Amino acid sequence: MTTATILVLLIVGLVAGILSGLVGVGGGIIMVPALVLFLGFTQKQAQGTSLGIMLLPVGILAVLQYYKQGYINFNTVFIISAAFVLGGFLGSKLALNLSDDKMKKVFAIVLMIVSLKMLFFDKPVQKTVDPLPNTPSQNVENKPG
Repeated sequence: MTTATILVLLIVGLVAGILSGLVGVGGGIIMVPALVLFLGFTQKQAQGTSLGIMLLPVGILAVLQYYKQGYINFNTVFIISAAFVLGGFLGSKLALNLSDDKMKKVFAIVLMIVSLKMLFFDKPVQKTVDPLPNTPSQNVENKPG
């Protein structure tokens, strides 16, 4: 692996990590296109690499920051994670049966649909959401003192 490749990988990881901590995205949205565009990965190689990165606890420091502020509901995390495991298995089986060209198109369509929905069809939130239950910040604030 060349120094230039290592530098590109470090930049991709840093940008993905910053966006993950900032707005909760980074893996597929940043890493997959970057690996395809800058390093010549196939769509399937980029997606597999992105999934390999998610396998490890790469977001643990960001998770700890959100947890400290009371913004993680672990019941929700566990339920979605269990479904994600099954969905990831089924999605990967489907993706590996499609050509790279079709996978690029599927990926692009998903990104377009999400971005259009967020830009034009999301309704404004009516009230502020309180921190979630079972979090440190609530436990500290609710202690009699």
